[in-house]
Amino acid sequence: MHIPPLIHDLALLLISAGITTIIFKWLKQPVVLGYIVAGCLVSSQISLTPDISGTSDINSWSELGVIFLLFSLGIDFSFKKLINVGKTAAIGACVIVSSMILAGFIVGLLIGMSSSASLLLGCMISMSSTAIIVKAFDDAGLQSQPFAKNVYGILIFEDLIAIVLMVLISTLAGSNSFEGIEIFIAVVKLFFFLVVWMISGIYFFPTLLKRAREVMNDETLLIVSIGFCFGMVIFAMQVGFSSALGAFIAGSVLAETLEAEQFEKLIKPIKDLFGAIFFVSVGMMLDFTTISDHWSTILILSCTVIIGQIVFASSGLLIAGQSINSAIQSGFCLTQIGEFAFIIAMLGINMGLIDSHIYPIIVAVSVLTIFLTPYIMKLSGPAYRLIEKHLPEKWINGWEEKNRVKSSTRENSLWERLLTDLCKIIAIYSILIIAIIMLMTNYLSPFLSSLIGEKWATPIVAILTATLTAPLIRAIIAKKNHSHEYKTLRKKGKNNQNILLALIIFRGLIGGGFICYICYNFLNLHFITSVLISCAYIALIMRSRRIKFFSIRLERIFLLNLYSREYLQTNLKKDFNKNRLYNQLEDYDIHFSDFEIDSTHTPLIGKRLKDLKFQQRYGVHLVSIIRGTARINIPGGNEALYPSDKILVLGTDKQIEKFEYQFKKLSNIRSREEKMHGVRISQFTISSNSHLNGKTILESAIRENFRCMIVGIEKKGIATMNPAVNTLFEVGDVVWIAGETAKIKTFLKGEESLSITDEQ
Repeated sequence: MHIPPLIHDLALLLISAGITTIIFKWLKQPVVLGYIVAGCLVSSQISLTPDISGTSDINSWSELGVIFLLFSLGIDFSFKKLINVGKTAAIGACVIVSSMILAGFIVGLLIGMSSSASLLLGCMISMSSTAIIVKAFDDAGLQSQPFAKNVYGILIFEDLIAIVLMVLISTLAGSNSFEGIEIFIAVVKLFFFLVVWMISGIYFFPTLLKRAREVMNDETLLIVSIGFCFGMVIFAMQVGFSSALGAFIAGSVLAETLEAEQFEKLIKPIKDLFGAIFFVSVGMMLDFTTISDHWSTILILSCTVIIGQIVFASSGLLIAGQSINSAIQSGFCLTQIGEFAFIIAMLGINMGLIDSHIYPIIVAVSVLTIFLTPYIMKLSGPAYRLIEKHLPEKWINGWEEKNRVKSSTRENSLWERLLTDLCKIIAIYSILIIAIIMLMTNYLSPFLSSLIGEKWATPIVAILTATLTAPLIRAIIAKKNHSHEYKTLRKKGKNNQNILLALIIFRGLIGGGFICYICYNFLNLHFITSVLISCAYIALIMRSRRIKFFSIRLERIFLLNLYSREYLQTNLKKDFNKNRLYNQLEDYDIHFSDFEIDSTHTPLIGKRLKDLKFQQRYGVHLVSIIRGTARINIPGGNEALYPSDKILVLGTDKQIEKFEYQFKKLSNIRSREEKMHGVRISQFTISSNSHLNGKTILESAIRENFRCMIVGIEKKGIATMNPAVNTLFEVGDVVWIAGETAKIKTFLKGEESLSITDEQ
């Protein structure tokens, strides 16, 4: 029986991938390396193993792998994640990518590459591998460490930057030059379509799923999601973007639905299958002859990646305000290149921007850096201790205190908040109006003209366009006119009132400009006539309650779709208070960590806590001891430690690391703020009638009487963690207290004027 070549090749490819995956799992190495080795085995370069015959089919399958990789990444992406990781990750990612592109460009020129090829080389080595880092964190149990959120945030921004780079490469390939105006146009075009796709997708797709939820099962969800993915891929390619961008946008839209976790679960097997095929195809393109001829280039690029990522990532996070320890730990985790390097290299080769021999070199660099990643990550601790040893202590303490003060006093003015919101409103709604006009001009108008003639089609399209854009134009003019910022500023004087009036007029001119364009574009009216129609139109939509309510309803549906998962899963008020305190604690680098005592910890076993003096020696608070099924929260000084005890300590990264380093075999079993064994942190403010006012921590006897401990005090915007026992409580002090819920409530029972915020 004749076996089709595609089935033969696919069987050979998956069998080899399965074998190497098992071997690399056993060796505790990244699975991606196993796939690449499998690709080498089935390539024509190794005569001892069968070869793949139909490389064109495999290339098509690998392209599907890229699509599903980007689609899955989009589902895990979520634009709310982008907002949550904030300024720190954005600054870090921008410093890393720009610096690494420059470093790669310089190295490329030094090894004899052209300027365009050198620039692409910089793009390839500028981004770390999300898949490898996530896997390495899982294997090492680091995913809940405080510095991990910085790494994840940087990876999210790097993924977004990679999408932008791929769009720029595709756009500029035709001219084979990198002119500033073309880059600007490409970025503006990308931003325009991103906004349109995301807003329209989040508005329509979750609404469709809600209406069809009763008939949806796993099978239909899978078909709908894949159909949506490939629909976006086709649309993206038709407007001049890559298929990868379309898949990424489709995944990002699905990430905002209630079924996001279900989509991710359903897509994962398909993503793993096609992702394996993609990485095997990468291994097939390894050329051992090229590698042996360019081994020095591979070593130079690998050193550039490792050293550059450590230096630039650490520097970027220091600039963003992170502690020295956190910055160094993050930098040592980003020392590899991954999937986007392959995609950009393949794109550059297909576009004719770089030579084909660059691909095996990049793959070799990736393999080497991925292999070294787990070992380099382990060097972050010794590297920090070496730096700490040689840097003056006042520099380190001064840097960290400076960043804490900066983070605790950060506040936007009313004008800044109002103008920022207005700029967002004008930009987003203007983009949507332009998108509607483009759809009407390019699609509906020609279609109606072919049916009923241009004479009747033109006014119909003009009226329909004006009707569809009415709620959006009203939002540009009227939104934020009843906000807290607007009302507060308006009460502060006539000068503010004049500025606010000028802003309304300016927004009215923008709305009127769109109507003038519609009149001119579709009806070809005189300018004066268009202006008069615009004035009448704006007066009508501002007086129309129906348009007002429709505009509000559109926005509410969008926000409900965007935050539906949060509305469903959390209590918003409680979450707000929790996150506010959690963010404040993270600003001061405070978190919990669990440790387990075993029989080798002779300096600890049998010793009383008052003799061990953890707080005086290491700065950490021991807040709980778990002994079998018993739990001792806020233990007294006479409590002793025994083998198999689990202890929960509270402190900064530096303090906890110092504590762990002193007892080298101490097992750090987890570091998660979500699991505190019944202990919580609360926050309150000292008022004028507080019974603590004027007392010291020692005089308050909080620990002795209530089994609670004071872990931090903020005075006039400056926080002190582990305050001395003679610290005086004063009016306005913000105090952090740790203890059991019931104990804290008992302590605060008489403090009616205190403002309390629970972390859990």
